[in-house]
Amino acid sequence: MSGLADRCRRVRVLLPPVWRALPWRVLGVAAGAGLAPAAVARLVPGGHDSAFALVLLRCAAVAFALGLAFLLDDPARHVTAAVPTRRTVRTGLRMALVVPLAAVCWTVALLLIPGRIRPPAGDVTLEAALLAALALAGAAAAVRYTDEPQPGAAVAVTPLAGAALAFLLPERWALFVAAASPDWAVAHQRWAALLALTVAAGTALLPEPLRRGRRPALRPRH
Repeated sequence: MSGLADRCRRVRVLLPPVWRALPWRVLGVAAGAGLAPAAVARLVPGGHDSAFALVLLRCAAVAFALGLAFLLDDPARHVTAAVPTRRTVRTGLRMALVVPLAAVCWTVALLLIPGRIRPPAGDVTLEAALLAALALAGAAAAVRYTDEPQPGAAVAVTPLAGAALAFLLPERWALFVAAASPDWAVAHQRWAALLALTVAAGTALLPEPLRRGRRPALRPRH
């Protein structure tokens, strides 16, 4: 119990500085850029069909994912690396603060699409979740394998590359399919499998890498 209480105390102490260190400006821009396409469906007189609504929501998902690519940017990274709290806790706290807000933004984007043309919400949310997971896994990889304190700009390529590669897949493995396509359900089984793999990979990247001890120098024989 004392160990759990100590961990809770550390999290409470970390919460204010982590909140202040989050890249709120970039996240705010990404949120606005994600909500803007969805708002088009409300602003255009007469609206559009479900195919156009699906394009708008996919654009919103990419915008939100680009913002999450910057989540682990920390200009003071080389200072905070010396704190006793593990990186897994610090990173998990950042995600716990921002991911729910991203989920709220995504929900608003869905609600901005009129119900009569809104594509299946659960399936489109699955697409958005995979793009977000790719961005977060890319950020975790950058923090684990590089010393760059602000890798977000480079990490942002991850969801963009993922979306681009998805469009280049052959038809039998297609991911981005039309809502009216008979392959819709099968394609989203692929989305679910890729999401599970990405989450597993991202989770494995959170801890600090194990540092191998240096081998003792060989002493010359006399």
